[in-house]
Amino acid sequence: MQTRTLVISLLLFCLVVFAGAFVIYDRSQGTNEPAVVEKTPLVRDYSPVIGPEDAPVTIVEFFDPSCEGCRAMHPYVKQIQAAYPDNVRLVLRYVLFHKGSEEAVRILETAREQGVYEPVLDAVMEAQPKWHDDPKVAAAWDAAASAGLDVEAARAGMNSPEIDGIIQQDAADVKAVGISGTPTFYVNGDTLSRLGPQELYDLVTSKVGSLK
Repeated sequence: MQTRTLVISLLLFCLVVFAGAFVIYDRSQGTNEPAVVEKTPLVRDYSPVIGPEDAPVTIVEFFDPSCEGCRAMHPYVKQIQAAYPDNVRLVLRYVLFHKGSEEAVRILETAREQGVYEPVLDAVMEAQPKWHDDPKVAAAWDAAASAGLDVEAARAGMNSPEIDGIIQQDAADVKAVGISGTPTFYVNGDTLSRLGPQELYDLVTSKVGSLK
């Protein structure tokens, strides 16, 4: 009788352990949560976000505003977001590999403080050929002003400790992640292994399709 009771107790214990393991596994398979935020320095709380904050698909772009490849990809990223307006968000991380990149980033961050980040980003990227080799990025300032930036206020605040901190943390994360070229894309934590508009669209589409 004692043996039978012991066997039943062991069986019940195993069932409880199995059920607990299944619940843990099932929770780890969440369908709508980005896979990248918790374990890697791909996204920070301060990172600029374009698109719905709670979008289930996150494109992380490590980009240099002075990078010609980033300029070439910029309109395609916008098209992808337009194709999935409710499901995709873009998180931008700054990489300072080119001349004038840091000042361009400071322009963008002051634009964010003024609530004109997206139009200024678009204008600065479109004007990039005019300021790409200019360390003073004069044409970038002109483009930003045409997109609604208060240049006087921006110049007064562009060297703030907050913007310094963003630049420093992004530089540390670029090193930690191992970014060696721009643009580099991640989609819900998966690296875009071959750079191209169609390749990025296909990867994003596969992530959106997995939500159904």
